[in-house]
Amino acid sequence: MHDHRHSPFRDALTDRRTADEVSRTPQTESPAYRLAFADEDFLCRDELRPVRLQLELLKPQMLLDERQVDTTVVLFGGARIPAPANKDQARTQTLADLAQYYEEAREFSRLMTEKSVETGCRDFVITTGGGPGVMEAGNRGAAEAGGISIGLNIVLPHEQAPNSYVTPELSFNFHYFAIRKMHFLMRARAVCVFPGGFGTLDELFESLTLIQTGRMERVPFLLFGRDFWERIINWEALADAGTISDEDLDLFRFVETAQEAVELIEGWEPAPPREDIPGRPQAR
Repeated sequence: MHDHRHSPFRDALTDRRTADEVSRTPQTESPAYRLAFADEDFLCRDELRPVRLQLELLKPQMLLDERQVDTTVVLFGGARIPAPANKDQARTQTLADLAQYYEEAREFSRLMTEKSVETGCRDFVITTGGGPGVMEAGNRGAAEAGGISIGLNIVLPHEQAPNSYVTPELSFNFHYFAIRKMHFLMRARAVCVFPGGFGTLDELFESLTLIQTGRMERVPFLLFGRDFWERIINWEALADAGTISDEDLDLFRFVETAQEAVELIEGWEPAPPREDIPGRPQAR
């Protein structure tokens, strides 16, 4: 069968290698002579930001398509939450107490990845931010179940290397927070949020806002640890003030254990479109 993707033109990689082998002269050594797509200094100019945004969107998309990953289960949660074995080293007693959610994230990911393996690792693929804490627990559980998992790291002023449990071929790194957030949710069929800090809260509220406004289809949205979430956020006060609708409190569920979360996802039935906010766009 003819491959319609084949091009009769000489490919870019070959030309790049050829250009690197050219004789060294003042002309060929000039930055102006470099191939545009092989010129890092040029690609990092402010004017090339739209191109970089597109590249960060395309690269993970293409690699995930090649691996035939159709749906994911997203885990958000704190990088500072320790594994139970390390909870004595936690900065606060509260962090030490939250170590139980490292194990719940690990067990939840193991259970979901067992289902993922049954689909050939096409569905229910665990996706985390790729770092330590809850993220590590998620990727670890997936690895222990013999499946794959995705890590979406981002370059930070302080080093954050990918944890060792992320599937290497699915370990991505981002410059733009916005594009990273898109990749978290583009294939998501469930979102699980564990205790965390500013980053977790940012991911929690941005995801909820997309669902609330109909910009994203409603999916199981599970908050692990009711006590933690009700201590740091007065959900009822938002509804009482009228800044959100009472129905918005139904967009998420509190859970405590991995098994409880799995059962909610398995029994999920999409709710009918809401009509409490006139003119609100519906997801397509």
